[in-house]
Amino acid sequence: MIVSNDLSRLAPAEKAALIYAQAQSDVSARLWRAALGTDDSFDRDASASAQCPEFNIDSLLALLMAKSDDTPDAPAAPVVTPPVSAPATATAARPAVAASPPTSTAITGLGPNAQYRTALDAAAARTGIPVAALAAIVDAEAGKTCDGAWKTNSRNPRSSAAGLGQFLGGTWQGEAERPGTWLHGVASQQGWLGDDGRVLPAARSALLALRYDATASINATADYARRSVAQLEKAGIAIGNDVVTVARAAYLGHHLGTGDAIRFLKGGLNPGRAKVLLDAQIGSANANQRISQTGDAAAAHRSWLLGFIDRHITPERFAV
Repeated sequence: MIVSNDLSRLAPAEKAALIYAQAQSDVSARLWRAALGTDDSFDRDASASAQCPEFNIDSLLALLMAKSDDTPDAPAAPVVTPPVSAPATATAARPAVAASPPTSTAITGLGPNAQYRTALDAAAARTGIPVAALAAIVDAEAGKTCDGAWKTNSRNPRSSAAGLGQFLGGTWQGEAERPGTWLHGVASQQGWLGDDGRVLPAARSALLALRYDATASINATADYARRSVAQLEKAGIAIGNDVVTVARAAYLGHHLGTGDAIRFLKGGLNPGRAKVLLDAQIGSANANQRISQTGDAAAAHRSWLLGFIDRHITPERFAV
């Protein structure tokens, strides 16, 4: 999500690309809701801070037309490297979606997050998740400063979710214990796993601290996305080749967990579960307000989540 009030660092071609991506995203959002059988009257929440408003088509057009010296002079950010040697894991190929080539030109539109380009490219190439889809998922999950920079130390005050990927402690540990993941390789190298393959109690703090490392979080997000897509397809949910659809399906798995994502897509969550999830995401007061407006917790949660996805899972913004 572009949230900066000063996009002067972008070249004219990049500004034009943002406008095109926003328009394309609007069309994709309508198709996404139509495919899920929802109408176009979803409730748009005001989750963005008033101090960091999200740009829309009008503001982007104004930015493009405004006079500026167009002299981007921000220094290149250093490349983030993992705190330990990252393991080489075999890519589980997904023929329907080709992996983006691991080059610095595979993705654009990162703005202040360009320092993570190398990690995004490598994780996407390793897992087969399109790099623009991976960037969109991270962008939706990560906390941000007012210039749109991802906050590696972000933490959800209502849960244990932390880091760029906002992984819960239990999910992060599960990914470390799951063979074939980047985290599993790190945990194995560091001696954090017992003979039974479980994380040793004494190593749990060190493992959870890795959530605040950008490279670790990006790789774990890619591994979890690959797993989510595979499990959704195994459940009979057709995802296809479209990068936007892949990104949104993977995000549903990341956000809800694959079990709830399958239920969400196949028939909807039950009201009790929907209320728990909505409370965790926006707080009980806001959740109750939405439920009173719709008359049903499942409908309120569905409206909020699809609205969030429409606005934030937009890989078009990061595709070349």
